[in-house]
Amino acid sequence: MKKFLSLLMATLMLASVLTACGGKKEEAPAQTATEAPAEAPAATGSELTFTTGGSSGTYYAFGSVLAGQVSSSTGTKVTAVEGKGSQGNIELMDMDGAQLGLVQSDVMSYAYEGTNLFADFGKVDCFSTVAALYMEQVQIVTCDPSIKTVADLKGKNVSVGDSGSGVFYNAVDVLGAYGLDIEKDINPTYQGFGDSAEALKDGKIDAAFVVAGAPTTAITELSSAKPTYLVSLDDEHIDALLAQSPYYSKYVIPAETYGLESDTTTVAVGAVVIARDDVSEDDVYNFCAGVFDNIDAITAVHAKGGELDLGFATSVTSVPYHPGAAKYFAEQGITVPTK
Repeated sequence: MKKFLSLLMATLMLASVLTACGGKKEEAPAQTATEAPAEAPAATGSELTFTTGGSSGTYYAFGSVLAGQVSSSTGTKVTAVEGKGSQGNIELMDMDGAQLGLVQSDVMSYAYEGTNLFADFGKVDCFSTVAALYMEQVQIVTCDPSIKTVADLKGKNVSVGDSGSGVFYNAVDVLGAYGLDIEKDINPTYQGFGDSAEALKDGKIDAAFVVAGAPTTAITELSSAKPTYLVSLDDEHIDALLAQSPYYSKYVIPAETYGLESDTTTVAVGAVVIARDDVSEDDVYNFCAGVFDNIDAITAVHAKGGELDLGFATSVTSVPYHPGAAKYFAEQGITVPTK
């Protein structure tokens, strides 16, 4: 099974990379980042492929900015490409199809332990943590003002992310906290963020789970086309969810993020950069230096740069850090665990 899935994923990812220039994207974020003043490059490094997410999500937009900044300010050249999300990025890395990847902290743990999403594929532990970047909010978006709570999703047509994605398991967790079964109590559809937004716009579905850093392009574009709402979680059910799945954190999305009338209370997981263990120490060091030594330049290009923080970057406990990352953070006075 693992061999079959590996071959299938390799084919899909190759197609994704070859067609990456044809999709709908934010305008050349990686190139914009290079306009910021850069210090002298570090020693010449390698050329690394950095898998992110779909073009309408935060992974691709922000990952492209980071790749551009690292490439312009260090000797390591990083190319951000569209990816299939957390699970796909890890499976591709397992096949040596990419050296860096952006993943959800919960999915990273599943892979390292061989559980949930990776129960059939098998344990993947060929990677290490580079840095946590920001929190990814579980956003339940709808254009139906009568859907005010998660309980209101019962019997509705709901997009729960691509089949087998991390978003799917987030939906399972959140619905489960409200006593809803994803297969029995809703009519699930399996779509990425962009397709979910289009389906909402066309009235084909009632709600969608989007797990990404807010503001998310797909939701922003949807809200410009028709009235859009986010569904809040209440404290009682959040507490139950956190007790069952401690990798979540409570999070409040400010109303002004999408021009809503009130804040939205939800949960979030971390967005983490990982690297194959065989990537050189110098290259991973350069990635960390390129990012965390240039936070102001990155923030000038993408708002998520304002969430970059050394304390959060070094907060991962489920997967040890790469030696190159550990070297960089040690220079900042922070010790992180390595293999």
